Amino acid sequence: MERFLKRKSPPSATDQDEGSSQQNKGASNISAPTRTSLILSPKDVNLDELPYDPADRKRIIEYPGFKLQEEIRRRYLIRGPHRPQPGFNYPQTIIGKKPRRFNPDWFEQYDWLEYSEKVDKAFCLYCYLFRDCIDGQAGNDAFVTKGFSGWNNKPRLDTHVGRVTSYHNAAVKRCNNLLKPSQSIEFALKKQQDVAKEEYFIRLSTSINAARYLLHQGLAFRGHNESEDSANRGNFLELVKLLAEQNEKIKRVVLRNAPENHQMVSPEIQRDIANCVAEIIVNSIIEEIGGDVFCLLVDESADVSDKEQMAVVLRYVNNRGELKERLIGVVHVAETTSACLKSNIDALFSKYKLSWKQVRGQGYDGASNMRGEFNGLRALILRENGSAHYVHCFAHQLQLVIVAVAKKNDDISDFFDMISLLLNVAGASCKRKDMIRQSQQERVKRAVGSGQISTGIGLNQEQTLQRPGDTRWCSHYNTLKSLNNLFPCVIEVLQYVEKDGPNNKKRRQARGLLDYLKDFEFVFHLHMMLMILGHANSLSLYLQRKDQDILEAMSEVKFTKQKFQQIRDDGWESLLQIIYSFCEEHSIPKLDMEEEYIDRHKPRKKSNRTNYQHYRWNCLNLVIDLLLIEFNDRFGETNSSLLTYMAALSPKDSFGDFKLESLMELAKLYPDDFNQEQLKDLAHELPIYIDTIKADERFSNLNSITALAKLMVDTNKHQAFPLVYKLLKLVLVLPVATASVERCFSAMKIVKTILRNRIGNTFMNDCIICFVEPAFVATISDNAVIDRFQKI
Repeated sequence: MERFLKRKSPPSATDQDEGSSQQNKGASNISAPTRTSLILSPKDVNLDELPYDPADRKRIIEYPGFKLQEEIRRRYLIRGPHRPQPGFNYPQTIIGKKPRRFNPDWFEQYDWLEYSEKVDKAFCLYCYLFRDCIDGQAGNDAFVTKGFSGWNNKPRLDTHVGRVTSYHNAAVKRCNNLLKPSQSIEFALKKQQDVAKEEYFIRLSTSINAARYLLHQGLAFRGHNESEDSANRGNFLELVKLLAEQNEKIKRVVLRNAPENHQMVSPEIQRDIANCVAEIIVNSIIEEIGGDVFCLLVDESADVSDKEQMAVVLRYVNNRGELKERLIGVVHVAETTSACLKSNIDALFSKYKLSWKQVRGQGYDGASNMRGEFNGLRALILRENGSAHYVHCFAHQLQLVIVAVAKKNDDISDFFDMISLLLNVAGASCKRKDMIRQSQQERVKRAVGSGQISTGIGLNQEQTLQRPGDTRWCSHYNTLKSLNNLFPCVIEVLQYVEKDGPNNKKRRQARGLLDYLKDFEFVFHLHMMLMILGHANSLSLYLQRKDQDILEAMSEVKFTKQKFQQIRDDGWESLLQIIYSFCEEHSIPKLDMEEEYIDRHKPRKKSNRTNYQHYRWNCLNLVIDLLLIEFNDRFGETNSSLLTYMAALSPKDSFGDFKLESLMELAKLYPDDFNQEQLKDLAHELPIYIDTIKADERFSNLNSITALAKLMVDTNKHQAFPLVYKLLKLVLVLPVATASVERCFSAMKIVKTILRNRIGNTFMNDCIICFVEPAFVATISDNAVIDRFQKI
C-alpha cells in the first residue's frame, strides 16, 4: 500500500520563485491570490472599474462583505461572459503537431463560456462567480483557475457541464437566483423583514384603534383579571380580540398568534399609545395658536382619590377667526396655594413652549387663592404680564347672586329650607324614590290615554327630585322644576310616610310638609322662584357657551336685568294666573288678594295689609329688588372702563356704538400689542375700516364680535385692517365663564371612577384630554400615532 502513498516534499524557495515566474507568463497567474493587494474595506472597491478579462479578475472571496460580493456577482452577470469583439483574430497553438485555435462558434452553444485575449484561454463565468460557495468544488478546475486551452478537445466542455447535480449546474442555479430578486438570499431576508414589519404595524394599528375607541368613550383599559383563561380580560384586550374576530388578517398576527414579547398589548404599550394621542392633540392646539395671544382658564378640584387636580384651558382665536377653548392639561397639585398653582402652570407652559407674554386674559372662580388682589394667582400672573386682564367667571357670579338672594330674604330662605327637608323625607330611601317614579308612570299613562299630553322622542321622560347646591349652577331651578312636575307624586309619598313612616319623627315631618305644600304661600313662592330662576337659568346656559364673547355676555346680563324689572312692573297678573291654575289642579285653597293677610306663623296677630300688598310688594318686588342689587354688585366690577371701551367694537345696529376715541383708549390698555407707532397707524386705520365695513352689505346684520371676526377672515378684511383685527382678537380672548374647565372635571369623574381610582396622573391626563377633545381623536391618523410612538 505504501507504494501508492508517496509523501510529497514541501516546495523549495527555488520552486516557489520558478512558480511565480511561470505565473507571470501563463494562465496560472489568475489563481494565485498572493499577487493581489489586500482589500480591507468595501470603500476600496470601485464597482465601475471591475476587471472583466478573466485573467485580471480577483477571486470573489477576496472582496470583503457578503453584500459587496453579491453586488459584484450581479455586475458580472448583467454584463455577461467576457468575449472578444466580432472579427477578433484568435491565435493558433500547436497541439498534436497541428495548429489549433479557439472556435468562436462555441459561444452559441455554451452561454457560460468566456475567453481571455490576454492568455488565450477559455473560462466559465458561472463557476468563477460561485466556486467558493459550493462545497467540494475542485480548486484546480481549468475553467475557473488556470483556464482551458484544449482546442482539440471539445467534449471537455460537455464534461465540465456534467450532470444535473454537477458543480457547474449548481453555480448556474445560483446565478439564476441572483438575477431573480424573489429567489435571492438578500431578497429572502428582506422579504422576511418586510413580513415581520407588516405584522408589527398590523398589531400596532390594532392596538391604536382599540385605544382610540376607549379614549373617545372615556372607558377603562384594564381588566380585573387579564389572564388568558379569564372570561373577561378587560376592555382593551377584549376589543383587540373583537377586531381580530372581524378581520382574518389581524387574527393571524395578534394575541396568541404574535410573539410573546411582541404582542403590543401590554399596559405600558396602552399608556404609551394614550400619551401619543394626547400629545398629538395638545401639539395641534399649540400649533393652532402659533405665537398668537390667548386667555388662561384655570380651576382645581379633588378627584375620587382625594387628589387635587388642576385643569388648564386656553381660549384663543384660530386662523379662521373662530373662538376656541381647548384643554391642554390636567395636573396634580400638592396644594392649592397660588404659588403652587403658578409653579405648575409654569411647568406646563415650559413643556409646550408657551410664554406668559402671550397671555391676554385670565378667568377663575371666586376663590381667594385665585382672585386675590395681592397674593392670589391673578396677582402673580399680572406681575408676569400686566395685559393679562382678570375676569371673574360670569356663570359663577350668577350662582352667587341666586345664593345671596336665597340667604338674605327670610321667606325665600325658609322656602328652600323646607325644600331641603322635603328632599330628605321624600327621597331618603330607594323605596320612596321608586314610589315617586311609579306614581309618575301611572299618571303619564292616564294623561296619554286621555289625550292631555302627547308622546314623542324625548317627551315624558322619567324624573326624580334633584338636590340643590350652592356651587352647582342652575341646581336651584332644576330642583324647583322637578318638584313642580312631580308635585302629586310627592304628595302621595308624603302621605305614605305620614301613615307608615319608620318613626315618629319622620311621620311628624311628613305631616308638617303636607300642610306646608298644600298652603297657598308655598305655591306662590314656588312659582315666583320658578319664574325668576327660569330667566337666570337661561342666562347661565347662555354664558356657558364656548364661543361666547364678553360683550355679548354683558349684553345678555343687561337684558336679563331688564327682564327682571319688567316682571317687577308688569308680571304680577300673569304670575297670579299661573298660581291660581296650579291651585285648582291640585285642590289647594286660593286666597282673595283683597282680604287681610294672615301670617301662618302668627295667625292671631293682625298684619294690617292685604294679601295683594304682602305677596306683590313684600314678596315679589322685594325679591326682585334684592336680585337687581346683587346683579349690580356682582357684575358691576366687571363693567369697568375696559368693557366700556370694548362696546365700541360691537357690530349691532350697523356698528351704531362705534367710537374712535373709545377704541384708541382700549388699545392703550395693551401696551405690549400697540406701541406708539402702531397707535398712530390704528388711528388712521379705524376710520377707513368703519367706512368700508358699513358699505359692505355682508356686515349689515351682525350681532356679535364673534361673528364679526369670522366674517373678516372669510372676506380677507383681517389682512386689509390688521390692527383692527388684532384689537378684535384681544377682546374676543377675554373669558366669560369657566364652563369649559368645569366640563373637564365632569370628564374626570367619568374617566377616574371608584373602580378606576388607581389610575396614574399622566395616564389620567391623557385620557381626559382625549375624552374632552373627541374631534381631534377622530381626525388623528394611525400613521401619526405610529410615528410618535416609534420616537418614544
